Amino acid sequence: MTRRQMYERHQRRKSTLIATVSTVVAMLCLYVFVPMTPGWDKVQKSFFNWEVLQKTLPKLLDAFVVNIMIFAWSAPAIAVLGLLIALARNAKSPAMFPLRVFGATFTDVFRGVPVVLTVYLIGFGIPGLGLPRPWNSPYLWGSVALILTYAAYVAEIFRSGIDSVHHSQRAAALSLGLSEGQVMRDVILPQAIRNVVPSQMNMLIALQKDVSLLSFIGPVEIFRQAGVFKSLLANFTPYVGAAIIFLVITIPATRYADYLMARQMRERR
Repeated sequence: MTRRQMYERHQRRKSTLIATVSTVVAMLCLYVFVPMTPGWDKVQKSFFNWEVLQKTLPKLLDAFVVNIMIFAWSAPAIAVLGLLIALARNAKSPAMFPLRVFGATFTDVFRGVPVVLTVYLIGFGIPGLGLPRPWNSPYLWGSVALILTYAAYVAEIFRSGIDSVHHSQRAAALSLGLSEGQVMRDVILPQAIRNVVPSQMNMLIALQKDVSLLSFIGPVEIFRQAGVFKSLLANFTPYVGAAIIFLVITIPATRYADYLMARQMRERR
């Protein structure tokens, strides 16, 4: 082992030790000083009631299945629509100018309007037309609102991935006789999609959380179920239970996104 490697190993051990000690000290401070605050007993009874958590957690898990279902059918639609919007915005032919205008307008509108407002407008507006079942379902139109909003963000991520592929690769592919469509399909898109996978993972995590916004228009998913229990039991612990369920899902996904980003950085180096 060289002197440089020994030094780096020593620095890593030192950094790990300092991080461990500082974390332990911070946790001890929370454990000791938070219960000393005047209102801790009331907060503990209202937000961290173990009996209430045990009673409500099974129902919260059942309601979370609704979140997963909405997420499961929304995510593929978002990916497809986002990719189509990105391709429309990157169309090179003058004849495709209307598509470029549509793509730009779509992303400007749905990125500019808050998600919850889009959910309200579509979730209440479309069923208000008097459509028959199942076309007046809040599950359907709430999902459409999420799909349209997230597709606008996903489209911009795809577009940044397409732009990240060096123009020389497109020129080289055209010089080999490939058409514009073949260049995009076989040369540009495979690299672009690979480049944006970590960013798209973060969008998936955000989507999983924002499914709860549909509770404002009717679907009984985990957030709405927690609100029902809060009203019945006059206790906020069900919200804490819902937060724990989300954390169990999102933290591993977040760490995986970080891993993909780190691997991508290592490959670029």
